Amino acid sequence: MAQQGKAKNNGKADRTPPGLRRLYILEVLTQAGFPMTPTDINESLGLPKPTLHRLCNELYLDGYLTKDIDGRRYLPGNRLRSIAAGVLSFAPLAQLRHTILKQVSEQVGETCNITLPDSNGMIYLDRVETHWPIRIELPVGGHVPFYCTASGKLYLSTLRRSQQRRLVEGLKLERHAPNTITDKDELLAALEVTRKNQLGVDNEEFVEGMVAIAVPVQNENGDFVATLAIHAPAQRMSLDAAMTHIDLLRNAAKELYRVALDPASSPAPSADNASS
Repeated sequence: MAQQGKAKNNGKADRTPPGLRRLYILEVLTQAGFPMTPTDINESLGLPKPTLHRLCNELYLDGYLTKDIDGRRYLPGNRLRSIAAGVLSFAPLAQLRHTILKQVSEQVGETCNITLPDSNGMIYLDRVETHWPIRIELPVGGHVPFYCTASGKLYLSTLRRSQQRRLVEGLKLERHAPNTITDKDELLAALEVTRKNQLGVDNEEFVEGMVAIAVPVQNENGDFVATLAIHAPAQRMSLDAAMTHIDLLRNAAKELYRVALDPASSPAPSADNASS
């Protein structure tokens, strides 16, 4: 971001290669964490307005950006989300991430997972299954709904309220289990509690007989990156029992970002690797 600010201040923004301009646009948008108009984006870049609008439209047509419901603001498109998921699945990072998940799963004794928001719901990035024969298997790469899962509700709670309401209004709240919330006003009220506690809870809302809790994985600015969650059959772990692991999950979420998701913490190549 320092490069963009420098370009704006020294008047050299128009000399930036077109490829870098597109990357800067994506960087500004993803770091903001909410939909932005071209004018909003350009506050950090200082590009000529026609150029900025043209580049945003090209990114939109190519699928890297999509438009918010108002048709004015941009947010990450499917191709950009796919790139993000690919980066997080990169082998060295995946190994570090999986090690943390395994440690949490072993301490809790139940399944632990990481999810990311996608256009159709939350997508499982990684998970470690419990050793118990009775378990609920949800595969890596699979999608679960926003509105009736611990991770999904946690993600919804991080959105700006206007954006959250628009998204909820567009959802079809189908009943999956006895406690699924099917009233939109009731869901919005539940999301306020989730926002306050920074904790997602699923009390037999997605699968009958399953409970789950989720905490946010956040960057150094407190922005949402992913969710870290545990789930278990209610006959083996009550929701109250799951709540006793909140501190463990929050500490693991911090460690998860530090060692496996923070770009600044990626290890530099060794001298041997650099010379090979």
